Amino acid sequence: MQLRTYYPTVVLSDIHLGTPHSKKEEVSNFLKSIKCDKLILNGDIIDGWHFSKEGLSKLRLKHIQFFKDIMKMMENFGTEVIYIRGNHDDFLDNVATRTLDNIKIVKDYIYESHGKRYYVTHGDVFDSITSRMKWLAKLGDLGYSLLLLLNEKYNNHRIKHGKPYYSFSKVIKQKFKSAVSFMSNFEKKLISLARTKQCDGVICGHIHHPENRYYEDIHYLNSGDWVESLSALVEDEKGNWRVHHYYGEVLVPMN
Repeated sequence: MQLRTYYPTVVLSDIHLGTPHSKKEEVSNFLKSIKCDKLILNGDIIDGWHFSKEGLSKLRLKHIQFFKDIMKMMENFGTEVIYIRGNHDDFLDNVATRTLDNIKIVKDYIYESHGKRYYVTHGDVFDSITSRMKWLAKLGDLGYSLLLLLNEKYNNHRIKHGKPYYSFSKVIKQKFKSAVSFMSNFEKKLISLARTKQCDGVICGHIHHPENRYYEDIHYLNSGDWVESLSALVEDEKGNWRVHHYYGEVLVPMN
């Protein structure tokens, strides 16, 4: 039997189940390697935009396995699950603020630990494109999907020639000044909101860029994604947070 690593709290976001680029097997392997008291699913877990185009016939057993793994954690370890809706799973607005067994579905959440308060939100509310111009956001989502497809073809070629994986799609995004400016503005808005809510930090997702840093007195945490970064936020028993990246069967601490 595989030994599980214990973390009091784990945060996952942006898995985009249902899309061809979702690392569903990797995230299931990750869940099977841990146990936690609280699992926060911080938005875009299910990609409702994709299902609205393709239909539920595209839902595969590998997607359902993710939820089976979570139910096993709830049953075996008493894990509490907080599901915060994102922009791609905004269909959950109809059931937000509901509690189903040990799963709570909410629009945002205040997490308290070791005397600190964290405001937890997916973060799309601060993205004017996704919140006000959904048609343009979906167009951008299509472009992102095409970029990921090219990235996959490129890396298949690299692997055949004995070269390691290289995410040129991620590099391209980070090199555009507009993207860098957007991320900076996104973070600053969340930091400001955390202060308004009298919190010590903010935990978000949405921009697929894992982060663990301080803006003066406010702790900014982003759980990244399971499309490119394969990252999670984990809290240890002393209340310290780390970003971990998943490589094969190993979780690698990044900071």
